[in-house]
Amino acid sequence: MRKTVSVAMALMVLAGTLTACGSSTAPAASANAATTPAAQTEAGSAAETSETANSDATAVKTATGKFTVGFDQEFPPMGFVGDNGEYTGYDLDLAKEVAKRLNLEFVPQPINWDSKDMELDAGNIDCIWNGFTMQGREDAYTWVGPYMANNQVFVVNEDSDVKKVADLSGKAVEVQKDSSGLAALNDNPEIAGTFGSMTEVADYNTALMDLESGAADAVCMDSIVAGYQITKSGKKMRILDEALAAEEYGIGFKKDNTALADAVKKTLLEMKADGTVKEISDKWFGSDVFTLE
Repeated sequence: MRKTVSVAMALMVLAGTLTACGSSTAPAASANAATTPAAQTEAGSAAETSETANSDATAVKTATGKFTVGFDQEFPPMGFVGDNGEYTGYDLDLAKEVAKRLNLEFVPQPINWDSKDMELDAGNIDCIWNGFTMQGREDAYTWVGPYMANNQVFVVNEDSDVKKVADLSGKAVEVQKDSSGLAALNDNPEIAGTFGSMTEVADYNTALMDLESGAADAVCMDSIVAGYQITKSGKKMRILDEALAAEEYGIGFKKDNTALADAVKKTLLEMKADGTVKEISDKWFGSDVFTLE
C-alpha cells in the first residue's frame, strides 16, 4: 500500500511538473528566440524605435494632450465667433490643422486680451495665436514667426473731414487695451499728444460701433482687421493712407517652451510646402499672406 501511494504521489508531482512546463512553453520559446543574434538585433531596433517615438511624442505633447490656443474672440478675421456660433478665423484654421497633425486635441480658448500674459503664465493656454504683434515683445515670449505682415492704421467714417493723420488733432480716438495700436500711440507722443482724447476700450468691435455712432472720431487698429471689417460688414468707413507703424504677427509661447514652439513651426512649414497654408490664406484673404520661413 505504502508503495502504491508513493507511486501515485510521484505520478501527481510529475503531472504537475509537466503542466507547469506546458503553460510556460510559449514564453520560454520567445525568450530563447530573443537570445539569438538576429532576434536581439530585431528587439533592440524595436526598443530604439519605441524610445524615439516616445521622445518625439513628448516633444510635441502638452501636459493635457491638448493644444489650447488663446485668442481674442472679437478680432476677425484672425479669431472670432462665426454666424453659426462657432469659433472661426484665419489663425484658428491654421492652429486647428497644426493640432490635428501633432495628434493633439484642438481647444480654442477665448481670453481677455489684457489678461493674455496671466493666462499663458498660469498654463491655461499653450500659446497666444491671434494677430499677435511681435514688435516690442521680442524677448517676452518664445516666438514662431513672423508669419504675416500688418500695419497699425487709423479708421474714420467715410464722410469724416479727417483726411490725414495730422487732421486727428483735437479728435476723439479709441484703441484696444494692451494692444499694439496702444503701444504704437505711446511710441508716437507727437501724434497721440494732439488728440482731444484717447480712450482704451475692451475690443475693436466696441471701438468701431463707437465710431459708427459718432462717439469716436477715429479708431487706431490693425490694418488686416480694419480691412476685413469694412469689406465684410459694408460699413461706411475708410482707412487713412498713412500708417502709424509697420509690424509683423507671430505666435507667442511661454518663454523657453521651445519644444512645442519648434513642433508648431515645423508643422506650419510642412503645411506651407504641401499647399495647405495657401488654401487657408486664400479662403480668408483671397491671396497667400503667409510669410513664415
